[in-house]
Amino acid sequence: METDNVMIHVRFAPNGEVVEIGERPADATPRDWFNCLSDKAGTHYRTFAGGRGVFSLTRQEIDMLKGDFAA
Repeated sequence: METDNVMIHVRFAPNGEVVEIGERPADATPRDWFNCLSDKAGTHYRTFAGGRGVFSLTRQEIDMLKGDFAA
């Protein structure tokens, strides 16, 4: 079975605040979701220029993290 990675894009304001982040649960703030992903999947994060970055995770990993966040 093929496991394609999903890219979760993150955008930051100049002051470092998380402005946008993909795959965010409805009850999570952008910062809370970023912190959750950083704590549990930080090794899957890549920083880019211009206040951007991405987490590269499988759909199954994202669904598990969303479940952990909700708990």
